[in-house]
Amino acid sequence: MFLFVEQVRLYQNAGVRNRQETDMHPVKDLIHKKRDGATLDSGEIAAFVAGISDDSITDAQIAAFAMATWFRGMSVEEQMALTLAMRDSGRVLQWPGLDGPVLDKHSTGGVGDLVSLILGPVIASCGAYVPMISGRGLGHTGGTLDKLESIPGFGASPGIECFQRLVRQHGLAIVGQSDELVPADRRMYAVRDVTATVSSPPLMISSILSKKLAEGLDGLVMDIKFGSGAVITDLQAAQHLGEEICRVSRSAGVPCRALVTNMDQPLAGSAGNGLEILEVVRFLRGDARNERVLEVVLALCAELLQLGGMAGDLQQGRRLAQAALDSGRAAEKFARMVSGQGGPADLLERPHAYLREAAVCRPLFAEGTGYVTAIDTRAVGMIVVELGGGRQRAEDRIDPTVGLSGLSRLGQPVEAERPLAVIHAASEDDWEQAAATLRRAVRLGPEPPPPMPLVHDRIG
Repeated sequence: MFLFVEQVRLYQNAGVRNRQETDMHPVKDLIHKKRDGATLDSGEIAAFVAGISDDSITDAQIAAFAMATWFRGMSVEEQMALTLAMRDSGRVLQWPGLDGPVLDKHSTGGVGDLVSLILGPVIASCGAYVPMISGRGLGHTGGTLDKLESIPGFGASPGIECFQRLVRQHGLAIVGQSDELVPADRRMYAVRDVTATVSSPPLMISSILSKKLAEGLDGLVMDIKFGSGAVITDLQAAQHLGEEICRVSRSAGVPCRALVTNMDQPLAGSAGNGLEILEVVRFLRGDARNERVLEVVLALCAELLQLGGMAGDLQQGRRLAQAALDSGRAAEKFARMVSGQGGPADLLERPHAYLREAAVCRPLFAEGTGYVTAIDTRAVGMIVVELGGGRQRAEDRIDPTVGLSGLSRLGQPVEAERPLAVIHAASEDDWEQAAATLRRAVRLGPEPPPPMPLVHDRIG
């Protein structure tokens, strides 16, 4: 009995010490509140973000906050406060004197998602300005910057003044996040990446929107992916995320719409940095246009052009986007962007002179015949990572030559003359390992599956 009483006394004393310690440390108090499901006010959130920016808050405290948020969630007001505080941790761009709207698009990520590299030039060629701040690939999803940096000389970190000059001059620039723009997000994302909290909706919303709001936008369109190759696999969860992003963005003064699109198979016909750039070049030139990529590009462009007041309705927006592609104006914008950021001026004319090939390029044929009935798209993305074309840690180096091309699509017949894909690898061993994984990732059946819509929902 004495031992039990003594344990209770020690526990109570520890509780007093913990409460006293919490009272002395506002950061611990904030984490404590969020852990227990309390609502944080805007001042508390702003102070926490300021501590992330000036390094007075440790990575362990950021991790604890992120995990507490993952479990407890955030109200719309909390999400708004976190988004604005992250945005204001660095510079917020302004665009006085432009003769068109400032517009941008963001995707939650997928496999073979090269849409930004086509959409940006299309929107810019229609008369808008696109200051796109993009990210790098982590995990199974590719990064727009990694793809662009497979182009020799391309610079993704030109500095803020140069970035703004390029946007004014060409209507488009695609750059990475810098220390001047949303520095708090860069640090928080690095912690989220190693603590399994990247998928927390409130943290996703604040990370995405803080960067987009810092661009000084007049309109934003979101591509919310769901399915086996997306960060969010569930349709309802993707719809909810789209609704929340649109709500927070509008509350911050930026009109926003979202499309919920299917990622149960790779979007493009290729996956891998240099291979996707080659597909973009061929798409813009009109040599070959993947129907799924075209549909997503036109749908997003239509929303964005109407949002920016450049199209009266979605049908007109689609026509304007299609005309920008067919006339070659979008291709010209892409070429100017590439050369303006240090890449070769004749990339569109001579892509094979600049995009290196992998050491081993060979098709993989299925062991049977039938129709493609299912694809483990995440596994396909991880094949690219394992080949060296992606990163599992932020410091990993990328091989721009490796990946997959000629990817089979759902419902496509597979036979002796039609490969599942062409594997581009650095060695024979890498090719064999990728081949084994790809065979497991693609399921065949005697009948094609029923067709599924590519765009499942429109929000906002």
